[in-house]
Amino acid sequence: MDSKQIKNVVKKNYSQIAVSQKRCCCSSKNVSKEIGYTDDEINNVPEANMGLGCGNPTAISRIKEGDVVLDLGSGAGFDAFLASKKVGKTGKVIGVDMTEEMVNRAKENAKKYGYENVEFMLGDIENLPLDDNFIDVIISNCVINLAPDKLRVFKESFRVLKSGGKMFISDIVLLRQLSEEQKNDEKLISGCVAGALLKEDYLAIINKAGFDINILKENKDISKQQYQGIPLESLTAELTKT
Repeated sequence: MDSKQIKNVVKKNYSQIAVSQKRCCCSSKNVSKEIGYTDDEINNVPEANMGLGCGNPTAISRIKEGDVVLDLGSGAGFDAFLASKKVGKTGKVIGVDMTEEMVNRAKENAKKYGYENVEFMLGDIENLPLDDNFIDVIISNCVINLAPDKLRVFKESFRVLKSGGKMFISDIVLLRQLSEEQKNDEKLISGCVAGALLKEDYLAIINKAGFDINILKENKDISKQQYQGIPLESLTAELTKT
């Protein structure tokens, strides 16, 4: 599939999720606990938790009061709302998602729960609708693997970050190559597998974009928990713009 076809598959799938899943289900809660969320975090805005992540980048991020935080692929706002508690009234969280239905749902959640320091906008993480050197911290949870041009995503992230800014990511990386059939499977494309890169290639792209990398955690158990034993892991890392 080409880039346009991949994006259409992802948009279609996540639009359906946004429309159909009206509340957090038990499976979402179980998945969230397995990847590092506490009960308090899960219950913060339950409608925003869809069990779509592969880690908890907000928990290990160095977000402080007054920061401007960007959430790449913000979905229904789950991680953005957790980050908003850390930035306080003097800070701001911006969520960017390419799925209109997800953005609308996130805005509804923000209004319902009174989050005034969070903004959600429609946009492609390969072409961020933000100025240069504007963001203090970026978070992203199991989203970059969905983007066809991952180098572009990291270059755009580097561009919008301030000097010394941090990016905290949890993402799926492969430990072995997939078959061609797996790479073109629509369920695996939207399920964060088919578009994932080999771990060494993923890290090389991050370096090429200009970031320093500090790997914080590697979760191989997630393969059996969520991905039917496919040879992959969830990688959590801290990236620094120097």
